[in-house]
Amino acid sequence: MRRGILGGTFDPIHTGHLILAQEVLWRLGLDEVWFVPTGEPWMKRGQRLTSKEHRKAMVQLAIETNERFRLSTIEMDRPGETYTVDTLEELRAGDMRDDDVLFIMGVDTLNSMHRWKAPERILELTQLVVALRPGHGPLDLTTLEAIDPTVGERLMTVHLPLIEISGTELRRRATAGEPYRYLVPDAVGEYIEEYGLYR
Repeated sequence: MRRGILGGTFDPIHTGHLILAQEVLWRLGLDEVWFVPTGEPWMKRGQRLTSKEHRKAMVQLAIETNERFRLSTIEMDRPGETYTVDTLEELRAGDMRDDDVLFIMGVDTLNSMHRWKAPERILELTQLVVALRPGHGPLDLTTLEAIDPTVGERLMTVHLPLIEISGTELRRRATAGEPYRYLVPDAVGEYIEEYGLYR
């Protein structure tokens, strides 16, 4: 199978995530996109995150109407800090052993990837798909090419419409009592209200 992996804190998952996943799935002919919420992301060490249970539930609600979207709790189930390379190693040894695996990210994430644990191994385990959006700057592969000079030949890009939604802004809106309807799926908005998240 041809599968995409979309990771993130999903705190909360929002419409931008779903549009990204659907666009990549369609443009690159994927069979599925797996949403992988982080457990304890090392890059957000010390930051307060909504509980794993709530973030997992919101992802499940957001994707339940798309039969080609899947939720994986592989990172939430693993103790300790979360590293992408460990997730990819585990998936490639198990559920995705014989698959064509694509790792989906935005330009901003790509620009920090050289700081991740074992980026050279990540480049061996998967093919990168980078979402390009208007106003988010050019693709700069300088730091990754220092790790793997061939990365530019294997990296794929997908152009997305400009949709400015962020988890930070959604949390701010919820805390301030401002509307966020249509920025998240209705079921996610109802869940946030039911459990009083971000208040």
